[in-house]
Amino acid sequence: MEVPFGGWLLDVFCNIYCNIHITLYDMIRKVNEIILHCTATPEGKDYTVEDIRRWHVKGNGWKDIGYHYVIYRDGTIHVGRPIEQVGAHCSGHNTNTIGIVYVGGLAADGKTAKDTRTAAQKEAMYTLCKILCDTLGIKKISGHNQYAAKACPSFDVQKWRKEVGL
Repeated sequence: MEVPFGGWLLDVFCNIYCNIHITLYDMIRKVNEIILHCTATPEGKDYTVEDIRRWHVKGNGWKDIGYHYVIYRDGTIHVGRPIEQVGAHCSGHNTNTIGIVYVGGLAADGKTAKDTRTAAQKEAMYTLCKILCDTLGIKKISGHNQYAAKACPSFDVQKWRKEVGL
């Protein structure tokens, strides 16, 4: 599902769409944390849910994309793995978490970790996290790098949370 707008329309959409899905989801499994990721792709390049799904299914042998939500460079939010299902985004930390990934995370050289989030991605990430936290009572948001020896999501999640008031 694509959310082709930002600002207050994004807030309204997330409130309606996320609440419907969260109600269904909350009956099936409990979550207590959001884990943020990057796709570890070069800045300025677009990738889709289908691209990531192909990497995860064909490349890793998983049953589906590992993330629940994907934030494109233009700030649109796309559904990945259904929220009712346990994700495959952080080894040992999937059962009670929601995985959100933004497209990017590497410098143009494709090797150096870099916070490549666009203003639209930052707004979408904040809005999605805020709605999920408020609706599900989630208090913990982490970066993948807090659980694995990786740069992902290529920014300091705890510093960002303080800056945006999450």
